[in-house]
Amino acid sequence: MSGVNKIAMARTSVRERITIKGLVTGVLLIIFFLASCTSKTEYEQVKERELKSGKVVEELFLDLRLGMGRKDFYGTCWEHNKNGILTNGAHYLQVLYNPILPSGKVANMHFYPKFEEDHLYYMPIEILYQDWFPTNEEFSIDNLMKDVMAMLEKWYGEGFFEVSNKGKTVSAMVKVDGNRVIRVHKKNINTVRVEILDLRIKDFTQLNKQDEEV
Repeated sequence: MSGVNKIAMARTSVRERITIKGLVTGVLLIIFFLASCTSKTEYEQVKERELKSGKVVEELFLDLRLGMGRKDFYGTCWEHNKNGILTNGAHYLQVLYNPILPSGKVANMHFYPKFEEDHLYYMPIEILYQDWFPTNEEFSIDNLMKDVMAMLEKWYGEGFFEVSNKGKTVSAMVKVDGNRVIRVHKKNINTVRVEILDLRIKDFTQLNKQDEEV
């Protein structure tokens, strides 16, 4: 075999190895990309999609909204207080509202927001039946959860889905609309906790970390 042929064969072999290496690298990148996509939870996928949409949703309830100033919040609550809609509650969430739930039962709904640079970004709410009694099954936490979810779907529409931790020991119902995320879970035997957060400011992970540091 001539020297020219040997050189040509060597070049062909090198090109084949480069091509095969490129194909393997490409396949590995595709596998990695698919794995990274499938490893995201449903909540992470929905949150990412909603934030990318650019949709801004600020409505809360009773003319309150995400992003409103501290002064506007107090002014709105004061107007509702004058009209007998809101009062001061004996609770660490200081404002008390008494909505009639879809079942016809009256609830105590306690709330009080957090502000970032004097703008409302997080609204924690705790709801319990006004006439709750531990031995009355009619006022059980399961019935309350169904009642609260029915009320929230009237307020914010359908689209809540369940999320849970890895061990499936803790679960919550979640809805994401643009920048607004709502999380609902049973706090104890008589209370359902609702949290509404502005994702433009923080996610729940950051919020929980902040609470742990306090």
